[in-house]
Amino acid sequence: MSKDSGFISEFKKFILRGNVMDMAVGVIVGGAFTAIVTSLNQDILTPLLGLFGGTDFSYLTVKIGMGENAPVLHYGNFITAIINFLITALVIFCIIRGINHMAEKAKSFKKEEEVAAEPTEKECPYCCSMINIKATRCPNCTSELK
Repeated sequence: MSKDSGFISEFKKFILRGNVMDMAVGVIVGGAFTAIVTSLNQDILTPLLGLFGGTDFSYLTVKIGMGENAPVLHYGNFITAIINFLITALVIFCIIRGINHMAEKAKSFKKEEEVAAEPTEKECPYCCSMINIKATRCPNCTSELK
C-alpha cells in the first residue's frame, strides 16, 4: 500500500511541476497555432500560389500503374505540407526573434537606468550624516572633507 501511495504521490508531484504544465500548455497552443497556419496555407496561400503556377498544389497527383486500384501519389499534398512547415518555422522564428529583441532592449534599458542611478550622496566620515557627493564641507558638522 505504501509503495502505491509513494508512486502515486511521486507521479502527482511530477505532473504538477511547473515545466510539465508549461509543456502541456505549449502543446495545446502549438496545436491551435498549427491549425491557424494550416488554414493560412490551404485557404489563402495555396490558391494564391495556384494563380502564379496555374494550379492548386493540393490537387497534384500521379497515378502509378494502370487499372482501377493503381496507387496514386498525392505529391501536391506533400508540397503543401512543406510550404506549411516553412511558413510555421518562419512565423515561429519571427516571434522568437522579436521576443529576443525586446528582451535585449529591456536589458539595455535596465543597464542605462543602473548607469544613470549613480549615487548623489555620500556619508560624512565625521558625523555619519548623508551629504551631497560634491560637497567639500559637511553642512551638519562643518568638517572639511577630502
